[in-house]
Amino acid sequence: MGATGTGKSRLYVDLATHFRGEIINSDKMQFYKGLGIVTNKITHAEKQGVRHYLLGLVDEVRQIFMPDADYTKGIRQSIGVAEMASYLREEKNIDGDDESKKMILQASISSIKCNTRILTCNQLDKVQRLINEKMWSVHHIISTEVFKKDRKEVVDEAWRNTVLQPCLDIVKRFLKNDD
Repeated sequence: MGATGTGKSRLYVDLATHFRGEIINSDKMQFYKGLGIVTNKITHAEKQGVRHYLLGLVDEVRQIFMPDADYTKGIRQSIGVAEMASYLREEKNIDGDDESKKMILQASISSIKCNTRILTCNQLDKVQRLINEKMWSVHHIISTEVFKKDRKEVVDEAWRNTVLQPCLDIVKRFLKNDD
């Protein structure tokens, strides 16, 4: 678990590749009784051939979109659903004007990013409470330094040393029941 935007998707792919696994996204808001699936969608290239389940955003939001829906309940609380509402309301009304659609979509994406930053802070608080109040054994993998790098080869090396190798060691210990 970790805050939004910290490299979890990349880590999951790397771990699944190493341990020959598959990825099932399990965000609490990704699947809701009989409705579509909503979450961050990584690219085909980022999947690196690893099978993924429960991925999506725009098309899935479109499937559950109702112009007058209550965005404070159920799946509609997911990041991206309420933010995409104005785009989905307007896309059919703006016939053939791709530039206007693009501007509305960009505004929706900006709103998603803003709300994601807020969510990140809230998630960090929740993780800290699990450690302090529940006394969970939580392994701290801090990926901040990776994201400060600017050249791909430096980023990749920092990723391997700072994030991937410690996580591989943790999973190996877990699988051996040594943790």
